[in-house]
Amino acid sequence: MTTMEEHAKAQPDDSEIFAAHEGGKLGVSVTAPLADARALSIAYTPGVAKVCTAIAEQPELAQRYTWASRVVAVVSDGSAVLGLGDIGASASLPVMEGKSALFKTFGGLDSIPLVLDTNDVDQIVETLVRLRPSFGAVNLEDISAPRCFELERRLVEALDCPVMHDDQHGTAVVTLAALRGAAGVVGKRIGDLRVVIHGAGAAGVACARILAAAGVAEVVVLDSKGVLHPGRDGLTEVKAKLAAETNPRGLTGGLEEALDGADVFLGLSGSTIDERCLARMGTDPIVFALSNPNPELHPEIAGRYASVVATGRSDFPNQINNVLAFPGIFRGALDAGARRITDGMNLAAAKAIAAIAEEDLAADRIVPSALDPRVSVEVARAVAEAAEEDGAIPHQR
Repeated sequence: MTTMEEHAKAQPDDSEIFAAHEGGKLGVSVTAPLADARALSIAYTPGVAKVCTAIAEQPELAQRYTWASRVVAVVSDGSAVLGLGDIGASASLPVMEGKSALFKTFGGLDSIPLVLDTNDVDQIVETLVRLRPSFGAVNLEDISAPRCFELERRLVEALDCPVMHDDQHGTAVVTLAALRGAAGVVGKRIGDLRVVIHGAGAAGVACARILAAAGVAEVVVLDSKGVLHPGRDGLTEVKAKLAAETNPRGLTGGLEEALDGADVFLGLSGSTIDERCLARMGTDPIVFALSNPNPELHPEIAGRYASVVATGRSDFPNQINNVLAFPGIFRGALDAGARRITDGMNLAAAKAIAAIAEEDLAADRIVPSALDPRVSVEVARAVAEAAEEDGAIPHQR
C-alpha cells in the first residue's frame, strides 16, 4: 500500500464525523454524587449558603471553593475559523467544543466554549470583563487579524488572569520546539538559522517574535505583497513594527529573493507556492508548510528539496499541533497562580516540548506525538517555574 493510500484509509468518512458531533462533544459532570438528602443539602441549599457567605466576606475564597480558578473560557467570534474564514459564531462552536475537549483530555482542565455574536473589540472586552468571576483564564481562538492583536492586548490589560490567543502563541511555541528538533536533525544551531516566514497574520507575527527571542540569526517575513521592510509603503501598524524588528539585511522583493540561501521556510499564509523557490535554499533546508487544510506545498513535493518537512496535518509525519502547547501552558499558569502568560513562559514551554523530542529525534520525528501523555505534564512544570522566575505571580510583583 502506498503512502497516499495509507493516508486516505486513515481518514474518517462524513457519516462518522457527523455522528461523533451529534448533540455536541461536551457535557457537565458533578464531582460528588447527589445520592441522598444529606448530599443534596451540602451541595445545594442550605449548605451552599455558608460557602456563599464566606466568599462574600473573603472574595479570595472563591479560588478554593468554586471551579472558576480552574476553568478556561474558550472564546471566539467565528471570524477566522480553521481554513474556513469568517463563518460566524454558531458555525465556530464545534471547533470551540473540540478545543474544550482537548483541554480536558490533555491538560485536565475544564473549559467553557463562548462564541460571541459580535466582531467588535470593545464589546468582546466588555463581555469578558463582566464574565470574569466565572473563569480563571481566557483562550482566544479563531479571531481574525489584525483585530486579534488589539483584542489580546486589551484583555491582558483588563483581566487579572492568564490570556492567550492560541492561534498566535500556541502555534509559535510548537513551531519553535519543532525548529529546535529539525535543527538537531540537520546539525545546525538555532543561532545560525536564516528563517523565511511566508505569512504576516496572527501566527506569522507571533512566530517571528518567538524565533527572534529564541536567538534565531535572521527572520524575514513576507505578506501577499512581498518582503516586509521599513521602506515599504502601505504597511499596517503591526506589519511596520514587525518590519523594524526583522529582516536585518534589508531584503526586498518576493519569496524567491527571500529564500536565496535560507535555511528554513515557514509557511503560514494559506496560499500555495512554486516548488522551484525551494531550490534556492541553502544546504539541508527545513520546510514547515503549516497552512491547513492545504499546505503551501504537498509534503512529498517539499521532500524533494528539504531534509526535514513538517505540516499542520495529522496524516503526515511531524505535525505542528497546538495541542502540544496550550493545555500545558494554561495548566502551568493556573497551577502557579499566574496572572499573565509571559514570553519567558512560552519559551519554557517550547524547550520542554523539544526536550521530549530529543529522546527519539529523527527527520520524521522532530516533535513528540500529540497523544504523548508526558508533554502537557512537562510543559506545565516548565511554565509554572518560568512564571515564578518572570514575576507573573501576584505576590512577586
